Amino acid sequence: MIRLAAASLAGLPAPVKRPSYDRAAVRCGVVHLGIGAFHRAHQALFFEDALEAGDLRWGIVAASLRSSAVRDQMAAQDGLYTILVRDGVTEQARVIGAVQRVIVAPEEPEALVAAMASPDTHIVTLTVTEKGYKLDPATGALIDGDPQIAADLLSLDRPQSAPGFIVAALARRRDAGLPPFTAISCDNLPHNGARLREAVIALAGRHDATLAEWIAAEGAFPQTMVDRIVPATTAEDIASLAAVIGVEDRAMVKTEPFAQWVIEDRFCGPRPAFGPGVQIAAAVAPWEDAKLRLLNGAHSGIAYLGGLAGIGHVHEVLALPEARLFVEALWDEAETTLSPPPGLDVAAYRRALMARFDNPTLRHRTRQIAMDGSQKLPQRLLAPIADRLAAGQGIAALALAVAAWIRWQAGRDDAGHSHAIDDPLAEPIAAALRHADTPETRVQAILCLSAIVPPALAADPRLADALTGWLTLLETQGVRATLSRFARDRQEAA
Repeated sequence: MIRLAAASLAGLPAPVKRPSYDRAAVRCGVVHLGIGAFHRAHQALFFEDALEAGDLRWGIVAASLRSSAVRDQMAAQDGLYTILVRDGVTEQARVIGAVQRVIVAPEEPEALVAAMASPDTHIVTLTVTEKGYKLDPATGALIDGDPQIAADLLSLDRPQSAPGFIVAALARRRDAGLPPFTAISCDNLPHNGARLREAVIALAGRHDATLAEWIAAEGAFPQTMVDRIVPATTAEDIASLAAVIGVEDRAMVKTEPFAQWVIEDRFCGPRPAFGPGVQIAAAVAPWEDAKLRLLNGAHSGIAYLGGLAGIGHVHEVLALPEARLFVEALWDEAETTLSPPPGLDVAAYRRALMARFDNPTLRHRTRQIAMDGSQKLPQRLLAPIADRLAAGQGIAALALAVAAWIRWQAGRDDAGHSHAIDDPLAEPIAAALRHADTPETRVQAILCLSAIVPPALAADPRLADALTGWLTLLETQGVRATLSRFARDRQEAA
């Protein structure tokens, strides 16, 4: 079967939406670092909408900071790919043309710096995951021992890290008399704009104090909140789409109808006239907290409990009544720690989240969500736990989710099947647990990891007691029995 490409657009079925603008006339005003499925289903869509509205300044030069896989997929397709939106009843395919070029940073670091330093570039966006910012979770300082940061501290001639590429490009812009670009983190971590700014200014300052001062004074690092569920694409998805549209698209992404991007009103240059789905807000933190603690917190609990129970997908976990009750209880606890922004109806948001989780056509894998737990739990689960303990409130559901993550570190599910621990702190976690031979000592070993658990929270005996109780049940009785016990306890307390 032929591949999706510019020459094959005219032959696509009529219902498939495709670019109506002249791609040859597009200028690249955006550079994106970390072109994975989420960027292609989220930020790229909103820049595509700007292009369709007639503003041709917002094409994308995208970069992979590691693998050449996406570049190889998209280069063969003239940068085109399909977003397949599934809501459980219908499907809608849309071909996206915003990505003009994909660079593999380790192969062409100079090309990436040059793209970011181009006068056409006004915005740099990032989806590099929590670990890509190279900041110590406990101190917020650059991780000097990280190999990429160590290399970038020696020289920025061939940057290796995301902060390194940004600093190198901003230095070149300053030297050329150009203004800085607006750097927008699109990762799920609290205060993402501030953390990106800290990493960039810290690295710049280690090279050139005046550069760091210029970035601090002239640059912009807005906070953002991004929301869209984007499961990993499978070979089955590619084959199914090909059967519908008549061409093969190896760069396709599948997603849900819902998409939201809240961006702090803090830019240092031009921006698109963003359309529906994008909110420019004075304050992003309340939106961010609601999303992290409700959507992402529940996702983590579902992922570890479901994964341990041998359940492959989110909607399958929620088919268990006791798992559904657990999610509602977790939301009850997390909701008390929020300060909802105007316009956010938390009850309606919760109902919408459950409907999104129930979407069977997404087939969102629990093991995909379970990745990088050490980087996700602090903001998703530990922060609301700290808030509730400070208020003298219970933490049963939140603690069960954390205990399930600790149980996940054993590398085997309830049936004894092995799974990989895909986490940047996998080695120190394994080392901490190596000689811990009881649930209580395993909990204490995890609580001593200050890179994950803030010391003040780790010292609270209420957390240790709750985690130990749930971990004991998970290890001795398994997930399903533990969820049944949770449901009974909740009903008795009602």
